[in-house]
Amino acid sequence: MTISVGDRIPNITLTKATANGPDQISSDAFFKGRKVALVAVPGAFTPTCSARHLPGFVDNADALKAKGVDEIAFTSVNDAFVMGAWGKAADAGDITMLADGNAEFARAVGLTFDGSKFGMGERSQRYSMLVNDGVVEQLNVEAPGAFEVSSAEHLLSEI
Repeated sequence: MTISVGDRIPNITLTKATANGPDQISSDAFFKGRKVALVAVPGAFTPTCSARHLPGFVDNADALKAKGVDEIAFTSVNDAFVMGAWGKAADAGDITMLADGNAEFARAVGLTFDGSKFGMGERSQRYSMLVNDGVVEQLNVEAPGAFEVSSAEHLLSEI
């Protein structure tokens, strides 16, 4: 079942990419007591994700924070080393990179797709959500192949 506005984020262990290496954190702890813009993409370093999605949030980080967002986080079905390298390559220092290497989080929120025909296996759908103290306030899920409602600009317009 797909997560909806008003639902609590399921408690899943994610791996945060840090300067000191991978650091595991529960989603309960990560979202507790703050407002987080969570963005999910099919893969780090993939064309749309690298050329448009992540740069849009890097460019709009200050505007999102001015509207009450405490943290911006990107998640993907990649390992923490890949997520960390992607964040560095994109100069995304203000954005937290969360690895969902086994697609456990994507599966728990019901937002996966089968990318096997592209050699990618199970992946996260492209979406953005605003999570306030662990509860989904907004959810913007893209249609397959689209990049419209999960952009930083769209999320900003919804806050």
